[in-house]
Amino acid sequence: MPVLAIDAGTTGVTALVVDEDGTVTGRGYREFPQLFPRPGWVEHEPDAIWSATLTAVRQAIKQAPEPPTALGITNQRETVVVWDRRTLTAPRPAIVWQDRRTAAICDELREAGHEDEVRRLTGLRLDPYFSATKLVWLQRNEPDTWEGIESGRYAIGTVDSYLIARLTGGREHVTDATNASRTLLYDTFAGAWSDDLCALFGVPREALPEVVPSSGEIATTDPTLTADRATLPIAGIAGDQQAALFGQACFTPGAAKCTYGTGSFILVNTGSDAVRSEAGLLTTVAWDLGDGPQYALEGAIFVTGAAVQWLRDELQIIGSAPEVETLAATVEDSGGVVFVPALTGLGAPDWDARARGTIVGITRGTNRAHLARATLDAIAFEVRDVVDAMAKESDIAIDELSVDGGASENDLLCQLQADQLGAVVRRPRTLETTGQGAAFLAGLATGVWASTDEIAATWQEERRFEPTPGVRDDGSHDRWRDAVRRSMNWATGD
Repeated sequence: MPVLAIDAGTTGVTALVVDEDGTVTGRGYREFPQLFPRPGWVEHEPDAIWSATLTAVRQAIKQAPEPPTALGITNQRETVVVWDRRTLTAPRPAIVWQDRRTAAICDELREAGHEDEVRRLTGLRLDPYFSATKLVWLQRNEPDTWEGIESGRYAIGTVDSYLIARLTGGREHVTDATNASRTLLYDTFAGAWSDDLCALFGVPREALPEVVPSSGEIATTDPTLTADRATLPIAGIAGDQQAALFGQACFTPGAAKCTYGTGSFILVNTGSDAVRSEAGLLTTVAWDLGDGPQYALEGAIFVTGAAVQWLRDELQIIGSAPEVETLAATVEDSGGVVFVPALTGLGAPDWDARARGTIVGITRGTNRAHLARATLDAIAFEVRDVVDAMAKESDIAIDELSVDGGASENDLLCQLQADQLGAVVRRPRTLETTGQGAAFLAGLATGVWASTDEIAATWQEERRFEPTPGVRDDGSHDRWRDAVRRSMNWATGD
C-alpha cells in the first residue's frame, strides 16, 4: 500500500510515492519562481506553488508501479498565504519565512515589552521569521487585503493549509500543531490558538485554520488530482523540519537530526517535555499522533545551502552546487578566511535580523577555493552553535546527529560537521526524509505501518562520519564566534 507525499519546499515541490519498506518508487519535482521585490523581501506566487504541486504529483504517480492509497503533506513553515475561500485564488503573493520586512515591527513589539509574554506562550521569539508579524505588516500596508480577511472572504494560513484547501476544492481549512506552533499565534503549551496572541497581533481568530492531529484521516482529495480520478485520504500533515525528524525515526528523547537545505534546521526530540530555552533555541511541537503532542528543541539557521547558491549564482565561482565540495577539497583549509553567511540576518542562537554577511581574513593569497572551504566551515560552525546549546539546555548528550537534505551528500561537509561536534554524523540511505516523514505520518493513520517501531525498521544507514580527535578544540570555532559578533547589527534601515 504505497503512500503519496507532497513536500512543498521553499524553491520547489517534490512528490514521492513511498512503499511499505520505505523505498521511494515514484518521484516528481517542479521548481517555482522566487520573488525578491525589494531588498530583504521574499515572496512566492501561491498559484505557482499549486501548479508545481500538480505537476510533481502527476510525475510521481506516473512513475510509481502502484497507485498510492493515502496522502501526506509537508511544507515550508511560517510562510503566510492569503486566498479567496470561494475561488481559491490568491489576492497577493505569499510572504516567505525568509522575508525580513517586519524587523521594525518586531523591534516595536519588543520595546513595548511583549517579547517575554510571546516567549512564555509560544516558545518562540519576536523575529520576522515567524508568521504573525507578516500579518501585522498586511494590516498596516494593504487595507484592501486585510478587509477581505476580516470580512471572511479571504482565508489565511501556512502553505499546508493552502494546499489542503486546493486539494479539497475549498472544503477544508485546517493545519496541524507543528505548523500552528510556528505562527506566534498558537499557545504551544496549551495546544490551542491563543486569544491573547490574536489580540496582540490583531488577527481575527475565525480566519485561522482548525488545528488537527499530524496523523489521522483529515480530509479527502478532489478527484481531479489524479489521472484516474481516484480520491485519496489526506492523513498526514507536518512542517518540513518536524516531518524530517519523523522521517529520520527520531522517536526517542535525545534523538537529533539536521536538515541541510536552503537553511539548516536542527531538532532534538524532548518527548512530552516542552523545554523552554534561554539560549536562543525554539520550543516547538514535534508531532501529535492524536494522543497529545511530542516536543522538540529547534535551532533554525537561515542561510546554509543558500550560501552555496550565492557562490554559484551571484559570485559564479562554481557552476553547480555539488562543485563546492570538489573546489573546497583542493585546499587544506580556508587560509584564515571566515565567512559568516548572514545574508538574511542571523537565526539561532544569535537572532539578529540586522546582521549581514561578513567575510574576514582575506589576504592577497586568498582564492575561490578558500572561500568555498570557508562556506562549508561556516555551515559546520553554525550547526555546532545550535547543537552545543541544545545539549546544554536539554541536559541530553547528543552523541549522534542524523543528517539529510541536499548538502548532506557532501562528504567533506559531513566530516567537517563531525569534527566540529565531536560526535558521529550518520547519513541515511534515503536523503528525502522530509517527504518520507509526511508519508510515514499518513501511512501510520491508514494502516500501512502499525507503529513507529515498524517505521524505524525501514531506516537504513548509508555512511557514518567519525570525529577527528582534537579538531573540535583547535581554536577555529573561537575565531568563528568573533566573526559572528562583527557581522551583527550591520543593517540600520528597515
